[in-house]
Amino acid sequence: MSSPLQQKLMDISSLTSKLLRKNFGRGPESCYAFANKRFLVFYIRGFLSPLEAALLENGNSDHIEISRNIVMKTVHNQLKGILELEFAQDIESFYHDWNYPQNTGMITVQFEGDIIEEVGSKLSNPVELKPLIDEVERISILVQKRPEKTEAYFISPKIYLIKRDGILVQIEKALIEKGYEQTLLVTKDELEKSYLHRDGRFEEIFSNPVADIFVDWDFSEDRSIMCFVLKG
Repeated sequence: MSSPLQQKLMDISSLTSKLLRKNFGRGPESCYAFANKRFLVFYIRGFLSPLEAALLENGNSDHIEISRNIVMKTVHNQLKGILELEFAQDIESFYHDWNYPQNTGMITVQFEGDIIEEVGSKLSNPVELKPLIDEVERISILVQKRPEKTEAYFISPKIYLIKRDGILVQIEKALIEKGYEQTLLVTKDELEKSYLHRDGRFEEIFSNPVADIFVDWDFSEDRSIMCFVLKG
């Protein structure tokens, strides 16, 4: 028998799948929600339309990224009121990212206050967060600069979040002011993920293979969310 929290997460996952189907014309094959402290994370599988698959085959993933960013703003607006009512907390920010070759994705919601009690401390063998923070900062320096602040969060045994504040360099801020936000977003996504996958030592830190690494940015707040999904 599921707990009230598990049932709530299942209901919210189902609702989110329906909203994705309503706005994109098709829904994901699966959508699972996980929560800890101030964060709600959705892990999504099987969400590539035939048109997007054709664009991907022809090397046009940038077009998919830009169009999804536009539609996801509508999804976020529709989810906002429902989630704030369900968890009795205001939402601070939304993030989303997609792994098109693996046909997976994540939506992360950060609330202004905790929505559930911390659960990571109850595990017998939680992953040490300090080495994870150090490795993310090392990669960040290679790509851009050391974040002004980096925090790591346990979400579930297979999902960990990193929140970075103060990551934009001056030329990126200038490009955003000139209206190149979408181009910068796509470029940063490709560049940073290439370093994370090629140079990161995350499997050693997690003692587990990494299935997915998702990254998204809130340029207005100079903030980024990174989501690690482990295999198993």
